[in-house]
Amino acid sequence: MRGLTEANLKMLAGPRSYERGHGYLDAVSGVEVGDGWVTAHVHGTERYEVELTLDGPGGLSGECDCPYGMEGNFCKHLVALGLTVLAQRESLPRQRKAARDRAQDLDEWLSALSKDALLALVREQIAEDRQLRRRLELRAASARGDLAAVRARIRDLLDISPFAQYGYVEYADARAYADQAGQAVSAIGTLTGSGRADDAITLAREAMRLLADAVETVDDSDGWLGQVGADLAEVHLAACGAARPDPEELARWLVGHALGDVDDGLMDIDPLDYEEILGEEGMAVLRKSAVEAWRGNRHGWAEKYLMERLAKAGGDVDAVIAVHAADLVPNGHTHLVIAHELDTARRPGEALRWAERGIQDARDLAAVDTALVDYLCDRYTQADRLPDAVALRRDHFGARRTLLAYQQLRAAARAADCWSAERAGALALLRADAEQQQHSRYGGPILIDALLDDKDTDAAWQAATETGAHDQQWLTLADLARAARPADALGVYRRLAEALTKQTGNAIYEQLTSLLLSIRDCHRRLGTQDEFTTYLTALRADQKRKRNLMRLLDQHGL
Repeated sequence: MRGLTEANLKMLAGPRSYERGHGYLDAVSGVEVGDGWVTAHVHGTERYEVELTLDGPGGLSGECDCPYGMEGNFCKHLVALGLTVLAQRESLPRQRKAARDRAQDLDEWLSALSKDALLALVREQIAEDRQLRRRLELRAASARGDLAAVRARIRDLLDISPFAQYGYVEYADARAYADQAGQAVSAIGTLTGSGRADDAITLAREAMRLLADAVETVDDSDGWLGQVGADLAEVHLAACGAARPDPEELARWLVGHALGDVDDGLMDIDPLDYEEILGEEGMAVLRKSAVEAWRGNRHGWAEKYLMERLAKAGGDVDAVIAVHAADLVPNGHTHLVIAHELDTARRPGEALRWAERGIQDARDLAAVDTALVDYLCDRYTQADRLPDAVALRRDHFGARRTLLAYQQLRAAARAADCWSAERAGALALLRADAEQQQHSRYGGPILIDALLDDKDTDAAWQAATETGAHDQQWLTLADLARAARPADALGVYRRLAEALTKQTGNAIYEQLTSLLLSIRDCHRRLGTQDEFTTYLTALRADQKRKRNLMRLLDQHGL
């Protein structure tokens, strides 16, 4: 009980859900207290089942089947149940003790029943609970060694028909279907534990195919079916470990699975997990089959991934490089991957050559992977090849004409003590673009941004006057120049304010108010406060219907 506090509820739920939980206190019903847990129904958009775990390994926790709770969040419904329990905290110890007593009484009663009485009780439950009946039928078939019956029951458990409307299992029914599919996986695992691992392998593979077919028609947004697939992969691995199947057959099956013979996206089976089971003979077949598949389809993602995985596991860097080199992308990204592999293998000379080749092979330097450019410039800098770093940054900037590329060129040129000359060339490119097409992608705005980033406000103002600038750039220029050039800044502010007076909305009003404060400051610097008073009076008269604006102006003394 110590973990159940208002502070912990707020910490788990967050302030918003915690506050909203207070509004659901009257919606909590059917509270049942167990030894360490509390369940209830909370009525929201629908009726949700809610359970709090009071003394779990991680402290207080909870589950709710509302959409937010199904994502693993501690929701407002859990908060409402927690607050309800806290309101009755004095009676909670007594209720938990009563739950323990009931469990003990039940156990004692069952222990005292005769075999016939227990059988009658089980038969009664089987008649009422179809899920229980299916589980017991499966166990009985496994115990009899009736593989045909087990296979039939597993197929029934993986059949979506009882849950599907119009051939599709909707979100609301996906959890129930996944629970049923999980029973099939548990049954297969039981076969291994009872000495029938060979049968478990056979049925696990059949179940993989059935589950792969089913996943396309199930809304598995919450990943329940994905967990079933992961469990099935573990069951298959355990069965192979116990049965020790033919290593060559197992190796070929693993390669086929990895290459999509079972296209499921659920059973993520790593062939290397089977290395000890396969032994040297099986691993040799695995590698050979993987190489054959890759040579037959060098561009296939699955083939490449399997080859790379096996090559890395075997420490064969050259094989890893061969896989990547067979499918180089034109933007140089693959070259960079190869360079990193060679760096890891402590072969820096080859890594540098691959990176340089990536730049040389690039069809369009504007589209080249910028990480490759960064990598190569870093290597040049480390090797004290500063002119090479500047040259690469210059070429990259010439192709891209972005502020970031300009900043990177500046950093490289400053390190090489040649920024003055490089800056002149870079700005000449931007000015030429600006003269050809004002406001283009590469034109005036980039030039203005570059000059502003250089803290060259006067040059930026002149360029904006000659080539044009975006409103945000003009605002930045006016803010920077206001102290030295208040008259010029005033003209910018007045123009921007005039455009905003024709618009509505609180965000617009805040921008307009900020501009008016700047306009007032310009007039103060110019000694023309009377002009500002006249201007503001006229503006307020024109905008008087905008009550939120008037209120905002009053708050700022305007």
